[in-house]
Amino acid sequence: MAINSEILLFPLLTPLVAAVISLFFWQSARYQRIVFLLGILIYLFASIRLMTWVWTHGYITYQGGNWPAPFGITFVADLLSAGMIALTAVLAVMSALYFEGGIKNSKVSNIFHPTLNFLIFGLTGAFLTGDIFNLYVWFEIMLVSSFVLFTLGGSRSQLEGSIKYVAINVVSSSLFLAGIGVVYGLTGSLNMAALAAKLPLVENQGLVTLASVFFIVSFGIKAAIFPLFFWLPASYHAPPLAVSSLIVGLLTKVGIYTMLRFFTLIFTTDTGYTHTILLILSGFTMVVGVLGAAAQIDFRKILSFHIVSQIGYMVMGLAVYTPMAIAGTIFFIMHNILVKTNLFLISGLVKETHGTYALKKLGGVYHTFPFLALLFAISAFSLTGVPPLSGFWGKFMLALGGLEAGQMAIVGISLFVSILTLFSMTKIWGEVFWKKLPESTSMIINRQEDLLRSRFLMVIPVLLLTAMILLLGLYSGPFVDYSMRAAEQLMDTEGYINAVFMR
Repeated sequence: MAINSEILLFPLLTPLVAAVISLFFWQSARYQRIVFLLGILIYLFASIRLMTWVWTHGYITYQGGNWPAPFGITFVADLLSAGMIALTAVLAVMSALYFEGGIKNSKVSNIFHPTLNFLIFGLTGAFLTGDIFNLYVWFEIMLVSSFVLFTLGGSRSQLEGSIKYVAINVVSSSLFLAGIGVVYGLTGSLNMAALAAKLPLVENQGLVTLASVFFIVSFGIKAAIFPLFFWLPASYHAPPLAVSSLIVGLLTKVGIYTMLRFFTLIFTTDTGYTHTILLILSGFTMVVGVLGAAAQIDFRKILSFHIVSQIGYMVMGLAVYTPMAIAGTIFFIMHNILVKTNLFLISGLVKETHGTYALKKLGGVYHTFPFLALLFAISAFSLTGVPPLSGFWGKFMLALGGLEAGQMAIVGISLFVSILTLFSMTKIWGEVFWKKLPESTSMIINRQEDLLRSRFLMVIPVLLLTAMILLLGLYSGPFVDYSMRAAEQLMDTEGYINAVFMR
């Protein structure tokens, strides 16, 4: 195997091997933890190595079984996919630490480790695949794995949320298959590079546009854009925090990743139609999501609706379709994955201390746990886009891209939604951190020192993510450069085609 292929496949195979080995230690949570820890550290190393190679040399491709493209199974790594894999590795480490810090059930632990590895395996495959049918297969691996993780604990609310999640994703998968059928009938190929070359030559461009609509709806469901988002706030608050933090951070972003891939590479012949639809949907997604958040009275449900609102910003950059706007989307994905995951983890620490997520039953966190309040404030201000934190740079790049393209309306909507986001964050601050604790609420942990001692492993990921958020905002230059280069690479269709066909 060539060195380039080994660099590409190592991140893909590592979680699969770790998952299989974990199954042999089904009765030993201790050995499963050791296998998982070693596997995730190797995966992190492999993802950094892949990112470094792609940054220096460009694309890496691999043709399964040495079949030439477009006949074999193709894997491709570029700056965007390598960056998403690196973020997956970081979040997996954080979720594992948080889970170990709060685990109370050894049977749950036995299921968690191999299933999380299978989920990482599916995510990595989705980011690397160069074939749309194989993308469907990777989506199904993610769906099955995430369903198992959603049901850990077996509570009624978890089962209800899991059923809603699976049901809507079955619809998404069906529409995905319908789109696959149309493009295969038109071109006789499912290789992404081949489709990028062949679809512009199809005589009936109306069918090409029809296929693109199938994919907009399918990926829109997975990304939770308007009006296809209702499953998310009904599902994401149900599973254990270590699970939902990883799912919050990555699963909806897979939908955005595939949108970026498809609508910068494959469906580019009728951007006046497809990207106008995306622009309209992005505006509604931002507004409806933030209004839903403002109406909630539960800590996690507010954060769940904010996921929807923030997805609107990511779709906005794709819809505007300029290099700056797409770079803004890529930067915003990095920012949002870190910030939203951290906010969910902080909500879990509040639950550990107060025993509830209900705002009316919470209070006094600032006075009892000032350090936790500071960590929340950093992430909350970053989410709203307060300079110089990371959210500001993402929104600034998106607004600049929108202004360059003359899209004043969507820029105005994005700024208005930022103000409403600040309102909902101050609502959490006022109810959870600033007001006095209601007398009816009995605290589980009485002092900050007790929290740091008894839930030390749960606090570590919050500290690390906060440091990353500050780094992304205060030292944004390298990350902006990465986003710009990744955006240029995304819009270079010929470069992708040449890399796959090795021209």
